[in-house]
Amino acid sequence: MRLKRARRAGHARRFPYQPARPALTDRRPDPASARQEPLLIDLALQGGGAHGAFTWGVLDRLLQEEWFRIEAISGTSAGAMNAAVLADGYAAGGREGARAALETFWGRVARSAMLSPFRRGPLDVLLGRWTLDSSPAFVALDLAARLVSPYDLNPGGYNPLREILAETVDFDRLSRAPVKLFVTATNVRTGRGRVFRNAEITPDVLLASACLPFLFQAVEIGGEAYWDGGYAGNPTITPLVRECASNDTILVQINPVERAGVPRTAREIVNRVNEVSFNATLLKELRMIALLRRVVDAGSGEGALWAAMRMHRISSDVMTGLGYSSKLNAEWDFLRFLRDEGRRAADTFLARHRQDLGRRSSLELDSLLDAPC
Repeated sequence: MRLKRARRAGHARRFPYQPARPALTDRRPDPASARQEPLLIDLALQGGGAHGAFTWGVLDRLLQEEWFRIEAISGTSAGAMNAAVLADGYAAGGREGARAALETFWGRVARSAMLSPFRRGPLDVLLGRWTLDSSPAFVALDLAARLVSPYDLNPGGYNPLREILAETVDFDRLSRAPVKLFVTATNVRTGRGRVFRNAEITPDVLLASACLPFLFQAVEIGGEAYWDGGYAGNPTITPLVRECASNDTILVQINPVERAGVPRTAREIVNRVNEVSFNATLLKELRMIALLRRVVDAGSGEGALWAAMRMHRISSDVMTGLGYSSKLNAEWDFLRFLRDEGRRAADTFLARHRQDLGRRSSLELDSLLDAPC
């Protein structure tokens, strides 16, 4: 992997989406007013099933900012799908093309779930809860996944997302898209992550990046079997450091790093184990950035590239309050709720940190070094 040389140089039911009215922050003078060229930024998108609609909202809002340009996106699972849809839409129609493509993709996800057995119970609907904990279908799947292999439950390996991705993304155009993509999947045999780039990305690659082994059969690519990329990087930061000119990376975080209290129910324990394992590699990479910043001389090689990274994060406390089961809830109302929360979180980030982009990190990383190992 080459280091970058320098940093300078049919008729379907419609799901109408009315973009939110521009917030006051949209009209504030931007910090790039003196720049001749837009600021380059990279995006790091986590996975999380239906919770990826939060990322949709974040991206929808960021695409309205013309003073920076997305150079590259590293994504895993739902983050990888958001990345591919955005990059292809951008290649076809610029910023508005990317926004429209994301809306189309999530609308198709919602339509495909209309006949899904994974629905909220009447009480959950009445109380406005998005959980599927009371859904008989989810409870049955949760129990079966601990006892029965997906090779027995779904011998044909059917995944509705395959058709949705094929309908939404032009993979030939994606291979030539101006936005660089890095999609991570985990090699089952070696346990190591593999990063796929634009020309390598296919529906199978995106499905592999989102392949939870208790729910889906491993996806074979080039004679190797792959599982969810979250086990190896959720998402991986390394290619953004090594292969991109941008020094600013915005992490869109879906999975909370910290959660108050000790999980006690079996479902809470499984949920927290998944969060810890899927965040582990990301935290190691962020810790490396923090460590190299403290070094007096990081050198002129790769260490200098890591030390120069400016990290930012967009997240929401709302996501911490959502449980594991809601990641399988693809109701349009829920996806729209998450989209709106993503837009709000991006608005908050821009209001607080737009002056930091291109200048300094807004994500505090020193605590990763101060905490006991």
